[in-house]
Amino acid sequence: MKPIEVVCAIIIHKKKILVAQRSETMKLPLKWEFPGGKINSNESKEECIHRELQEELNIQVIIQKEMPKVFHDYGSFSINLLPFIVQYHKGVIKTFEHNEIKWLSRQNLHTLDWAAADLLVLQEFLKVNEL
Repeated sequence: MKPIEVVCAIIIHKKKILVAQRSETMKLPLKWEFPGGKINSNESKEECIHRELQEELNIQVIIQKEMPKVFHDYGSFSINLLPFIVQYHKGVIKTFEHNEIKWLSRQNLHTLDWAAADLLVLQEFLKVNEL
């Protein structure tokens, strides 16, 4: 089966990163992730980041950098996760799809129960980025 193309955003604001806990009804329930979603056939990766963050969190961001793609096979489905480092720009954060959101410092990111693909993104991000 072909992997699902998904974008995610490492959202930075005031030296903290926004993380989101998946709802109980989503695939990978209650796992933590970087917000994002599936790329539609008619949009670019960048357009998808902007659309998903507006839909899921009611925010606008400035894209700073694209990170290397991460592949992960969850068994019943697989994804190509395309991470972007973004800067929070504006909007009052509201959670429409997630159970909880948090702003965490770099040292607290490892305390969460991450979705496997997002954990790979986190590890790569921490290797090469300081906050």
